[in-house]
Amino acid sequence: MSSTNAVAPGVPAARTTASDAASSDGPVALTARSPQVPADRLVAEMVPPPRFGTARFDTYIPDPNQPSQTAAVKTLGDFAAQLGGGASAAGGSGRKRWFRRESRPATPSGPRGVYLDGGYGVGKTHLLASLWHATPAAPELKAFGTFVELTNLVGALGFQQTVRTLGEHRLLCIDEFELDDPGDTVLVSSLLSKLVESGVALAATSNTLPGKLGEGRFAAVDFLREIQGLSAHFRALRIDGEDYRHRGLPEAPAPHSDDVVTRAAYRTPGASLDDFPSLLDHLSKVHPSRYGAMCDGIEAVCLTGVVPVPDQSTALRLVVLADRLYDREVPVLAAGAPFDALFGEEMLRGGYRKKYFRAISRLTALARDAKRLVEP
Repeated sequence: MSSTNAVAPGVPAARTTASDAASSDGPVALTARSPQVPADRLVAEMVPPPRFGTARFDTYIPDPNQPSQTAAVKTLGDFAAQLGGGASAAGGSGRKRWFRRESRPATPSGPRGVYLDGGYGVGKTHLLASLWHATPAAPELKAFGTFVELTNLVGALGFQQTVRTLGEHRLLCIDEFELDDPGDTVLVSSLLSKLVESGVALAATSNTLPGKLGEGRFAAVDFLREIQGLSAHFRALRIDGEDYRHRGLPEAPAPHSDDVVTRAAYRTPGASLDDFPSLLDHLSKVHPSRYGAMCDGIEAVCLTGVVPVPDQSTALRLVVLADRLYDREVPVLAAGAPFDALFGEEMLRGGYRKKYFRAISRLTALARDAKRLVEP
């Protein structure tokens, strides 16, 4: 397997310790990694993740039974086309200009934002990444990140510096906009208001809960209410369909024994091997903004002793790690409890249920990818 999670050329590397390096004697341990990530790397990495590095509108395959998917491709393509203009859009020198003012084309007419409303696995992230790629501006003038990555950036740079840094961009794409944390929602809404004033175009996604599809614009109503004064800047696009990660595919493989997972880790180059409870404890000691760097160079994650997570704080940290692994297409081979048993019923009924369902869906897909690690 070729590595899809290496740091891109020109991106500052995370500072690690000697124990972080892969050992020729066996798998590494994520619990031995505590990377220090410079703030400029957080900015440089605001591009579509490796899983969606080649995503384009013409590689999105609409479900013929869901006309809203075809309509979304057309609308987003038109939206991208109106965001071009200016000498720097052609590519410029390729050097990052995070703290310099650039010329900006005339503000186009129409909404300055689009919101993709739909359930899990209907291709919203593929479409959001396609919009980023299709927008005719240099990469340093476009930003793509999850809601959590955006809040982490504000924490690293400060609010005003984040406004100045992103305010020179043509487009900001926010994947998995979170509506379940009032404080962060207010923070990001304030940030987006400042960016709209600077002429930045916006695009965002969030999820509709399973079982809520067909009940109207469930997520869109929440989203537009939470961003309040920004709602006039967004056009909501409903994308219907079923989760492509499970569409026509076999069920996720059952968990393996600890011995099977351990043997697979030792014979898989670039694999990590961790006891699941120990990994959960380690995540509490590493800031979530560093989870991506913690996965640098990892080709497969092997976990023994998987058990349901004990509390909500632990569960939310696991969600972030699952997102970073999914972004990097890192297969996950596990022993113990199945992934659909990670979060208890109370959690799945609570305010963070969207995150937990997303994590289950993504870990299930990564477990399916890991089948080859144990098959002859």
